[in-house]
Amino acid sequence: MQNLHEVDWSKIPAPVDDGAATHLVGRTIPNLLLVNTTGSKTNLSKLPGRTVIYAYPMTGRPDKALPEGWDKIPGARGCTPQSCAFRDHAAELEASGVQHLFGLSTQSTEYQREAASRLHLPFALLSDKQLRFSEALNLPTLEVDGQTLLKRLTLVVDDGVITHAFYPVFPPDQSADVVLDWIKQSERQ
Repeated sequence: MQNLHEVDWSKIPAPVDDGAATHLVGRTIPNLLLVNTTGSKTNLSKLPGRTVIYAYPMTGRPDKALPEGWDKIPGARGCTPQSCAFRDHAAELEASGVQHLFGLSTQSTEYQREAASRLHLPFALLSDKQLRFSEALNLPTLEVDGQTLLKRLTLVVDDGVITHAFYPVFPPDQSADVVLDWIKQSERQ
């Protein structure tokens, strides 16, 4: 039986680097509170040490259809495989010095809670439903069915400053591996 989270990435259009994240390295994380799936609020600018934030367009739900043509939008498909990859590598990321790990989308906290529970995520998902965080950093976005969604990217933040931005991210199920490889490589330098 095929794993529902396995995707043949050769059949999905890959996103291209449109330069929408080149301005992020060196930027300070905005001093904003984001509601998270544990029920509390997180201020990413105040977190000490290394934080990894992976942004994604939207997690699908088993009881709701994805937007029409979702698989044809470059970079849209893969939010669940990406979250599962970060879940599966969470302990390894922590062992490599990542003190905080979060997923980020513009979906509501209520919507995200279902995914966090169903996928057994050991970290919180953050909601930027009002787009305050996204707009403050001018994060790359796309419009789908009247919704503003984040394009997939991963930020490495050290003491409130973005030190690396992975963009575009493809295939998404390899995102955690790429981050781990980068951390290991940067330790050697």
